[in-house]
Amino acid sequence: MCTSIVEIVGASGAGKGSDGWFDLTHSVVSYDHPHHALLEEAITIDFVNAALGPAARVAVELTLESAKELSTALIKAIAAAEIEESGRLRGT
Repeated sequence: MCTSIVEIVGASGAGKGSDGWFDLTHSVVSYDHPHHALLEEAITIDFVNAALGPAARVAVELTLESAKELSTALIKAIAAAEIEESGRLRGT
């Protein structure tokens, strides 16, 4: 079953592919058939720089449970980072 579930968002940062580090331009999150994971369906996250060609891609394929755990971890880390950054802005 092809789900057509795709979310694309800009991304600023860097990823490490087979040719070394590259600047990211966007991320693609989808739910569909994985290419490598032995799953019927997977959450796939691609970090890419399309201008650099197919080698400028970092991909992961996750189970739904792993994706939920990653999402929770990201929310917690972002919240802690925002507290850290707000302390720096106040000069503490």
